[in-house]
Amino acid sequence: MKLKVLMLLIAVSLFGCKKDKPQEPVTSIDYANETLDVTTSTYPESITKVFDAHGGIDNWNAFGTLSFTMQKPNGNEVTTTDLKSRNELIDTPTYTMGADRNDMWVTEKDETPYKGNARFYKGLFMYFYAMPFIVGDDGIIYEDVEPLVFEEKSYPGILASYEAGVGASPDDQYIIYYDDATGQMQWLGYTVTFGKDSKSTDFRFIRYNDWQEINGLILPKSIDWYNYEDKQPTEKRNTIEFFDVKLLKDRPNPEMFKTPIGSKIIE
Repeated sequence: MKLKVLMLLIAVSLFGCKKDKPQEPVTSIDYANETLDVTTSTYPESITKVFDAHGGIDNWNAFGTLSFTMQKPNGNEVTTTDLKSRNELIDTPTYTMGADRNDMWVTEKDETPYKGNARFYKGLFMYFYAMPFIVGDDGIIYEDVEPLVFEEKSYPGILASYEAGVGASPDDQYIIYYDDATGQMQWLGYTVTFGKDSKSTDFRFIRYNDWQEINGLILPKSIDWYNYEDKQPTEKRNTIEFFDVKLLKDRPNPEMFKTPIGSKIIE
């Protein structure tokens, strides 16, 4: 009987010890107030190096409006682009051209007929100006290619091509040539396939060696077209300068891209 009582007392004692043992505190994290390191986009190392040298692709993606002016033979040409929708407005002394997700249109001024190809011209200079960031769009395939050698200096190359069905000219290709030491873009090789049914191997060349800082990003101040032979640039042909550049976080008013009464709809 005494043995049973002793065993009962031991059991009660052990139970009491377990019951009274304090629990370890649980740390609660308020993630609403935490800065999380999350990678939202993945690019190959080589093109990331170029993006970073120009201010970073994430910084570029934070902007909603790009506007710039070019001096053309008939006067100043002002291009305004919604960087999210790619709606565009081009205003010149002789015409205004606009495009939204529904229509493309041209308004002629002073009875001067518009003789250009609006669909080909839409986004053309915005693409050239927004290099290298424009090849950070979705649906692009990257491939390292042979370097470009110009005036005894070698520039590594990155071929950017589109997945099938992406954009108005999915067969277009771009090669970003960059300074290996700094990562900064120096040349663009590009093909023109608008209105064609296949890719082209006829690469044309633009030199990018005149840069300016706009809101933390390194963007062109001017670009030089070069003549070319045997897939190599030869001598400078002409220069386009960009001024009155505006890069804004807010997107433009969508009303500015809508078709005005009396404009010609581009089919």
